[in-house]
Amino acid sequence: MSARPSPTDTLTPSDGNLLLSLLPVRLRPFARLTRLDKPIGTWLLLWPCLWSIALAANGLPDIRLLALFAVGALVMRSAGCVYNDILDRDFDTRVTRTRDRPIASGAISVKTAFLFLVLLLAGGLAILLQFDLFTILLGAASLSLVLTYPLMKRISYWPQAFLGLTFNWGALLGWAAAKGELAWPAGLLYAGGIAWTIGYDTIYAHQDKEDDSLIGIKSSALALGDKTQPWLWVFYGFAVACFAAAGTLAGIAWPFYAGLAAATLFFIWQSTRVKINDAAGCLQMFKLNFWVGASVFAGIVAARAIG
Repeated sequence: MSARPSPTDTLTPSDGNLLLSLLPVRLRPFARLTRLDKPIGTWLLLWPCLWSIALAANGLPDIRLLALFAVGALVMRSAGCVYNDILDRDFDTRVTRTRDRPIASGAISVKTAFLFLVLLLAGGLAILLQFDLFTILLGAASLSLVLTYPLMKRISYWPQAFLGLTFNWGALLGWAAAKGELAWPAGLLYAGGIAWTIGYDTIYAHQDKEDDSLIGIKSSALALGDKTQPWLWVFYGFAVACFAAAGTLAGIAWPFYAGLAAATLFFIWQSTRVKINDAAGCLQMFKLNFWVGASVFAGIVAARAIG
């Protein structure tokens, strides 16, 4: 596959990003297309998987499962970004934050992007086939969400809810891979993860609300407007309640609740300190959710380690 370097790649080879600076110039558009220079999205996809695997364990989580899901999250998040950018290429040219994306800017052609997407999906399938039949079927079922999510911003003010359904599927998949079945703790992790995603992606969407309103793209940021902060308390409060209930049903020890308490502090910070008209500030608040995921995961692992 080939791609002509964009003006950004030629004049500012790495945009100050260490990963991009280490790659050959011709590969940088593909790294930018898959957001390898912005790993927070991969982490937010991965955390529910890791939570579920660890919660389902009878001791320390299976390292093989953690590794497979880590690679799978990277591959499928990359595929999702490519698919999204193919569909949104006309919108992206009209939004300040996205107009330099490789497809929108012409650095990668639609044909090349499609072939790259097929390659990524093949990689995702190869990883999925490492599991039992139940997990394979459950993973395949998520494709309906993956394929429809990018279209939701055209028809609904709540694409963040559809993102939540999609991004947290790993909470079900991780439990299935570890146990060969589903149970209530996995379902509660999934429900809590959906609420968590609505919260953090609403904050993220406030970056683009002016451009979105002009070109007809819908989001929860536009739907909630100045009521965003009170609603963050609702979304994050529901998430904490679901996570706590999942831990209780799984019979987990006290360190889990210490990790959840740490995550709750990050939720409180976002809900009280976010400034919805400060795009840079919204991005920083959004990125704090890495530590939400890490806190919950650390709590689960510590709890399982002590029995």
